[in-house]
Amino acid sequence: MHRPAPLLLLMVNGGTLIAADRTVNHPVGARPSRGPSRGPSGEPSRKASEPSRLGAYRRIFAAPGTTAFTVGSLLSRAPMGMFGVSLIIMVATTRGSYALAGAVAAAGMAATAVLAPVVARLTDQYGQARIAVPATVWSVAACLALLLCVRYDAPSWTLFATYIAKSTTPNTGGMARARWARLYRDDPAARHVANSFEQVADELCFLLGPVLAAFLCTALFPEAGMLVANVLLLAGVLLFAAQRGTEPPAPGRAGAGTRSPVRIPGMPALLAVFFCTGVVFGAMEITTIAYADSQGHTSAAGAVLALQAAGSGVAGLLYGLSRPAGPATARFAGAVAAMAALMTLPLLARNLPELACCLFLAGCATAPTMVNGMTLVQSLVPAARLNEGMTLAVTGILAGISAGAALAGAAAERFAPSTGFWLPAAAGALALLLAAGMKKAPPR
Repeated sequence: MHRPAPLLLLMVNGGTLIAADRTVNHPVGARPSRGPSRGPSGEPSRKASEPSRLGAYRRIFAAPGTTAFTVGSLLSRAPMGMFGVSLIIMVATTRGSYALAGAVAAAGMAATAVLAPVVARLTDQYGQARIAVPATVWSVAACLALLLCVRYDAPSWTLFATYIAKSTTPNTGGMARARWARLYRDDPAARHVANSFEQVADELCFLLGPVLAAFLCTALFPEAGMLVANVLLLAGVLLFAAQRGTEPPAPGRAGAGTRSPVRIPGMPALLAVFFCTGVVFGAMEITTIAYADSQGHTSAAGAVLALQAAGSGVAGLLYGLSRPAGPATARFAGAVAAMAALMTLPLLARNLPELACCLFLAGCATAPTMVNGMTLVQSLVPAARLNEGMTLAVTGILAGISAGAALAGAAAERFAPSTGFWLPAAAGALALLLAAGMKKAPPR
């Protein structure tokens, strides 16, 4: 999933799993085993018949082409954690206005919420490479135009126009998840591991992206972060699209008659949960920055927020090694319940170090929630519209982050800085009510 970058410090094929052949050298005189070891009941020993759990992540990459498309996906996703911070620093530095920078960022986010599902629908219908490459070229060209407008002091409206035009950037995270879903469509355990890996990859990108962007913009020149982000985006998408062996088949015009994901039973409620999750993210980011500022440690807000992403990344890695049990809706509701409970922890913090610990623990529920949510999307939405379905989920989070950031910003101006922490707690509780209701709506 693609979580949008926080406005850091400034506002915020299919395939079966292919096992590698191994040659075993037996000691002299030893008799090689002719089968799996058996327990007292005569059944194969669980320990001998099951592969090591710790090799789960390595095994999903045994399928040909997976490593290459993953590298391309990571390269193209890293900029998603860079664009927001790069834009804010670039515009604020060159134009001297954080208000203008925030307005341009908000316009771009709104355009993404409208255009991203359209690009995803075309991607499902006509193929990833056929749509993602031209969409990326257009996006990069628009962003280069933005850089020229900034460099040569063009009118402010040109910043809005070029940044809005940039919003055709494809959702490579969703496309990667669609490839995993096709590769391991008959292996739910492998899909679980793959979804966990993708969530950790998202967290890594949004953990390191803002830091890299801030460094480039401040150490080199204001446009450096946006320039490097576009180079990574284009290179990553080209490498990703070149891996045609793992690309899901495109139905063409025949796929246009498939029911829209938003009309599938269960999807509206799921998208509402994603929206609430976005509110959690947006409100937590803004409130954390305001709280750090009130404590006289504004510069530490980025590091404190990074701990939340770190907690999610650690939890995602460990969750991928677990064995999913029960229906996806029940697992999703359980993860959301954990998120709702842990999001109350920041209310207990009395200082910044305590808040940092609370955010790390709160982040531990984020990855399981997103992993199960995306798994549920894959079970509800037909393959012909899968990328669109996952992009809609991301769009829901985007909208939630905008709403959460706006509410938290208003709260920070009118009330005590810590008051805003009630917003993530309330949004988490609402998400739990919505997710609990989904248990009565089994997936297709």
